[in-house]
Amino acid sequence: MTITIYHNPDCGTSRNTLAMIRQSGEEPVVIEYLKTPPSRERLQALIAAMGMKVRDLLRQKGTPYAELGLADPKWTDEQLLNFMLAHPILINRPIIETPKGTKLCRPSEAVLDILPNPDIGPFTKEDGEVVINGEGRRVV
Repeated sequence: MTITIYHNPDCGTSRNTLAMIRQSGEEPVVIEYLKTPPSRERLQALIAAMGMKVRDLLRQKGTPYAELGLADPKWTDEQLLNFMLAHPILINRPIIETPKGTKLCRPSEAVLDILPNPDIGPFTKEDGEVVINGEGRRVV
């Protein structure tokens, strides 16, 4: 079974998600999408698999989103894809593909919904937030 993560190692959410995948017993295919961006076709397929609109995948924080004026509704999906391909940092992350589905995992614990083995045992995020407590219960 293959799990893929479109990952940014500088992003805490992405690192936490990757850690949960590994704690589930899986070693995912890790694609550092800033170094190896997806093709237009792959990006479109990911968006379709997630059931999102192109605009919903745009990352605003720490990107040229404002500078490029991407909040303006004038931009078509094709134009927004062009921006994401030219500036991969605009692609929100982490995107996870598993046999159970494809999802933008923000917050990181959203990955538990699509992991083949979501019973990962106790898990605490890098910032100290408890996701799954010592009794194996998800903390909300």
